[in-house]
Amino acid sequence: MKKTMLILIILGAVILSACASADRAVMAPVEAGVSEEAFFEGAPEAEPSVIGADSGFNSSVVATGERIVIMNAGLELVVVAPDESMENISRLAEEMGGFVVNANLYKTRTADGQEVPRASITIRVPAERLEEALARIEAESDRLPLSKNVQSQDITSEYTDLQSHLKNLEAAEAQLIEIMESANRTEDVLNVFDQLTRVRGEIEVIKGQIQYFEESARLSAISVELIPNEVVQPLTIGGWEPVGVIKDALQSLIGALQGLVNVLIWITLFLLPIIIVVGVPLYFIIRGIRSWRRRRKERTSEAEDLGDDESEEE
Repeated sequence: MKKTMLILIILGAVILSACASADRAVMAPVEAGVSEEAFFEGAPEAEPSVIGADSGFNSSVVATGERIVIMNAGLELVVVAPDESMENISRLAEEMGGFVVNANLYKTRTADGQEVPRASITIRVPAERLEEALARIEAESDRLPLSKNVQSQDITSEYTDLQSHLKNLEAAEAQLIEIMESANRTEDVLNVFDQLTRVRGEIEVIKGQIQYFEESARLSAISVELIPNEVVQPLTIGGWEPVGVIKDALQSLIGALQGLVNVLIWITLFLLPIIIVVGVPLYFIIRGIRSWRRRRKERTSEAEDLGDDESEEE
């Protein structure tokens, strides 16, 4: 009995140590959706190699120095027919060996009250074909994208931590199985079984996180917002485009204010120091000359008055 309890205490310490190493692992994020919040942020400084579909994922991946990177992208496109473009993008994902995460087709209204279709779709394609997929999606529009972003996250460290945690838990599981097989008392068997159940639950969670990381690195998410042409068309009244006039007026106002600010900056940073360095000494010099001339004039006037008084006395 004492021997069995001692073994259980040692195994408990091993399990706690394995759980502590999991604190460094990052929980798997939710599946990428339509919004940009679903994308990972913070691209690494150097461009690492992305794990492809044929490379496989196991503990030897990190040992060989290959980086594990999750890459996602987002686009906003102006298209003629959002519903047709959404179907084309769906077929593109299937052709490349990916799949559609979600797709939405709904109605929106233009500035003049016209009801037009609008769509959004998120797909996953093999990471090594991300640039090809983006180029083919952009070909759905005859305009440049309203916005485009490609983001990546290096998860090599988190993946390594999960692998180490999994090995520790699997080792603890094997030892618990051995103890349970050799235990004689029902109470000991139940205690070991409880710990074994908990360890197996943690193993399944870790395997799920590892699988998510592997799938996210193998298949990149692309979220596309398909905007109809009518929504971005300028408002026209009899050939007159008031929106364009307003834009020109605002641009002219901004240009005038910019020029005024530039003048103030030049005055503050260029003319003001010159005025201080040259103008202040010159001011005191001129003031001194004026003071000297005033005193000289006063002395001359006093001398003339004194000469007149002497003449009157004679």
